[in-house]
Parts: sequence; C-alpha cells; structure tokens
Amino acid sequence: MTESAISYHRFSSQPDVIRSPQRGSDTDRTRRAFMLLTLTLFIPGGAQIAAGSKKLGRIALAVTVACWFTALLLGIMFLTMRGVVLSMLTQPFMLWLAVVILGALALGWLLLWLDTFRLIHFASLAPGMKPIVAVVLAVLMILTSGGLGYAAKLVNEGRATLGGIFSSGPGIPAVDGRYNFLLMGADAGEGREGLRPDSIHVVSVNEDSAETIIFSIPRNFQNAQFNEDSPLNAVYPTGYDCGDECIINFLYTDVMNYHQDLYPEAADPGAEAMMDAVSGTLNLEVSGYVMIDMGGFENLIDAMGGVSVDSGGWVPYRGPLPDGTWGDNWWGPGVYEFTGQEALAYARSRTFSSDYNRIQRQQCIQQAMISQFNPQTLLSRFSEIMTAGENVVETNLPQTQLGSFLDLAVDAKGQQIQRLVLGAPDFEAEGNLFSTYPDFDLIQQRVDQLIANEQDDDGGAFGSAGFLPAQSGVLGVTLPTAVQASKQAADAVEEDEAPIDATPPPTQPDGSDLTREFLVQAQLNGQVDILQEAASTNYLCEPVN
Repeated sequence: MTESAISYHRFSSQPDVIRSPQRGSDTDRTRRAFMLLTLTLFIPGGAQIAAGSKKLGRIALAVTVACWFTALLLGIMFLTMRGVVLSMLTQPFMLWLAVVILGALALGWLLLWLDTFRLIHFASLAPGMKPIVAVVLAVLMILTSGGLGYAAKLVNEGRATLGGIFSSGPGIPAVDGRYNFLLMGADAGEGREGLRPDSIHVVSVNEDSAETIIFSIPRNFQNAQFNEDSPLNAVYPTGYDCGDECIINFLYTDVMNYHQDLYPEAADPGAEAMMDAVSGTLNLEVSGYVMIDMGGFENLIDAMGGVSVDSGGWVPYRGPLPDGTWGDNWWGPGVYEFTGQEALAYARSRTFSSDYNRIQRQQCIQQAMISQFNPQTLLSRFSEIMTAGENVVETNLPQTQLGSFLDLAVDAKGQQIQRLVLGAPDFEAEGNLFSTYPDFDLIQQRVDQLIANEQDDDGGAFGSAGFLPAQSGVLGVTLPTAVQASKQAADAVEEDEAPIDATPPPTQPDGSDLTREFLVQAQLNGQVDILQEAASTNYLCEPVN
C-alpha cells in the first residue's frame, strides 16, 4: 500500500474510531478516552457531540457558553458598575439563586462525567490503562462537580449567616451626605452584671467620596447628651450625669434593665439608646449600629486557627505560673500565636495600665485577624468561621444595603482616615479628666472641623488640627500602631522636640531587663509602682502576617 493510501486510510477511519472504538487499536482507544475526558473538562458537552448524544451535547454546550458569558458580563460590570454587582450578589434571593444554580451545575457536570465514562467503553481499554483512566476520571469529577457542590454549600452557609446577622428592615438613610454608624465591642464577662460595650466608635462616611472619620469614645465617658427627639431626653434632660455610675458603657445595661419600654419597636433597645447618646454628644445623626460580642471573639479566633501578634510590652493576665499554679502572670515582649482564650485575655487586660493601652491592644488583635484572614483559612475553615461569626455580630443594618456599604468600604480603603478620641490624647492630657467633665461645645466644634477638612484638597487643615490617621480594622477602626504613631508625631513636631516614644523600655531597679519571675514576685510584694512602669508600654503591638 502506498504512503498516500495509508494517510488516506488513517484520516478516513478516524471518525469511526471516535464513535466505534472497537475498530481502533489499544493506543487509539486510550487516546480517545483522554480526548473525551479533556473535552468534558474544558468544553462540557463536547464529548457527547463528538461521540454520543448530540442533543445532550448541544444542551450542555449551550449551558457552558451561557455560564462563560454570564461570568464575563459580571466581570465587565464589576469593573464599570461595582456597586450594582455587589448589591445584586448580596441580595437574599440572588444568594439563594446562586445556590440553586451551583447545585444544578454540579449535578449536570456529574451526569456528563458518567455519560463520558459510558462513551469511553472502559471494558475495551488495555488492562494497564484502566486504573489510570479511572483515577483521572475520579479526580476530575471531584475537582469539577465536587468543587461546584462545595461552592453551593459555602454560598448556602454564607446566605444563612448573612440572614442571621443582618436585618430585613428598611435601608439606613444618609444624613447630610453622610452615613454614620455606631460600632461597639461588647463584653458581658469579667464578673460584671449585664452586657456593656467597652469599645465605642462612630464611623462617619461621606456617601459620595467615601472619606471616613472615626470618633472614638472612652468607655468611662460621662454626661453623654441626648437630642430633644430621643426618648431618653425625658429621663436624663441634662445628660447621662448621675455620677461615676453613669459612664457611657453602662447606659446599655441601664436601658436594658429599666427603660426598654422607651424603645418599643427596637430589636435591641440598649443599642438604640447608645446611638441616641453618641448622636447627641457628637451632634451627628447615627442611624446604624454594629455590635461585636468580645466573648464570641474567642470562638471566632479559634475557628480561624489562632492569631499571631508581635507584642512590644509587658501585659498582665490570669494564667499558669512558672511553678504550675494558677495566678497573676505576664506576657513579655515577643511574638505570640494566641488561641481565642489567650487573645481575649491579651485584649482585655488593663491592670496596671490605662484604657487607652487596652484599646490599642484590642485593635491590634482585630487588625491581626484581618491580615491573617486569607483565602486558605476561609476555604478550609469556612463553616466554623460562619458559625462563629453569626454568634459574634449583631446589627440593624439591612442585608439589602450590604452591597452598597461594601462598595463604599472598597472606596474608603484608599482614603486617609481622620480620627478623634473624646478624651486623651486628643483632648488635653489623660490626667485632666476630660472624659469625666467633657466640653460638648468643643467636641462638636472639632467634629465640624474634621468634616470640613474633607474639603481641603491640600491636607493642610488636617495636619494643623493635630489629628492622626487611623488604620482599618475588624471594627472599622484601629488606632495607629506605636511605630506609626511615633513616626507621625516625629513628623509633626519641631526638630528640637523629642519624639513621643523616645522613652526607654522599663527595666528592673538595677537596670537589668524585666523578667516574668521578677514581675510575679513584685506583684506578690504589692510593688504597684514597678508593675505600672512595666505595663506602661504594653500598647505596643503589631500583627504578624
């Protein structure tokens, strides 16, 4: 037979081998099997068109093209209309529809793999190729159909979690072009009666530019004001001013115990009261709140597999002592990978130091959680994280607005955030008791000034006002780290002034480095001055990536 005849024979018989594998050699059938597997992987329905039911193949191919077209369209829309896409993809119905579509695609792809297995004619393969083809088919089936099924499971869990966290009520309006949210880190532990928000922040976001201002309110802030339209104005007409018991973080408990009737339609009267208090104090209308259960943080951190921080100071806590007994102990400077319980103890500690040190450590833990919240952690621990998250967050924000708020958050990420603390260091020194005797006219003047600074394109007013920018965190706010604060302060002072953090680290009386054993013994001896000096720098903290 001539060479041209052989070539013609191979060409003309190839279609018969695809549809009739028994006519080919073992090598032909092996190549055919892998060709059909490749088609089902990259062009679902292609194997059926080539060697099986063309009707089934055309339906599968149409679905494949529709999926690619939808993905391409969503990608283009995300680049040009990000807010619309995020709003659409976070709606309850769309999440439910996504679960149904992903489940249907997983089932459809599984049926195509099973039909491809039939088309391969497994029994006709060479004995040595049967296990190889079987393993390849099983792996591809798990990666594709199994992957889509797992994605449907994750979306369904996310849908249930978002439905459990966010409300189904009306949207939160922007007031004077701004969205104002109250963010609270609440704690019902430490032997206290009732829940109290220890971390209190108001995040004010410009609805057009996404420029953001963070107002931080110390937990011991007194005489919080109420506007005339607040139900609490009749109870506290001159403010929440009944003395040391009326610090702002106790207002939540006070309302939940005695004044729930003032907010008959509220799901959480205490949170509504806290919004009224910060609205009257700042002269900003706060319409939305997010409350984080600090106790629930323990479960969330454990669900993430722990959290790592680089601690720069000495932090007291209750735990095992060097001799194995339980008592007052200290974390020294160094890198730690905390469990949920340890991270909560580290963030809560304020013995021998101030609330401001505590705030910065809390925010360091929050920032570490964000920085270490990577795709691998999310995918491998999604169910645990979703379960923990639903038990951690409470909010009145509606799910229907989640997409638009996420869009604002993306825009805000590239902005420099302004920050103001209603106490030290932004209002006088810590010893001047501004939190006990606040000047509300001055507070509201500073609030107006920060809002006006957004219009200053050259940033001069921001610098002259003396406010430091904040970093974003899990609560939407993190005070500057010690290194950042020191650098910012150094840039702001004259050359002949010493930087804020130039103070050397605390040492033992003989000048040697502090040790855990020394501090434990000093605590047993009641040497409070030594312990306070040791804890004076325990706000130093950096997340470990």
